[in-house]
Amino acid sequence: MLSKFLLTLTVIIAAFLVLRHRKLSSPAAAAKPRSGVDADKASKASNILPKDDSLSSDMRAAAYMFLVLMVGLGASLYYFRWQDDHHILTISLHRDNQSAPVIYQVYKFQLQDRSFVTIDGTVVNVASSERMEVAGLID
Repeated sequence: MLSKFLLTLTVIIAAFLVLRHRKLSSPAAAAKPRSGVDADKASKASNILPKDDSLSSDMRAAAYMFLVLMVGLGASLYYFRWQDDHHILTISLHRDNQSAPVIYQVYKFQLQDRSFVTIDGTVVNVASSERMEVAGLID
């Protein structure tokens, strides 16, 4: 999970740097008139070309909104997954030679097919002669 987060962060940083490099190396930003005559020509040329700043600002706002939506959605899904994994289950092991079952409490993510790790850190392997009953699973 951490590697996915780091990869996503790397892609975002790389995209930011590429866009910033494009913005800085654009010919309109690099060409600055030096004399008064050149300044008049540049101002007339800029009046001829239509400025469409509203579209670029709308696209920027939409991109930021999309970014916030994706980060929020990812964070909420991560939180709900973490919350589900840390749900405490009660496991009863019924053995053939004992009348009362042995009861353990386990986090959901620690439960495997034939073994589990309790909240206390005890590793329990279930034998083939034992019957495992799990209580607390929510569909």
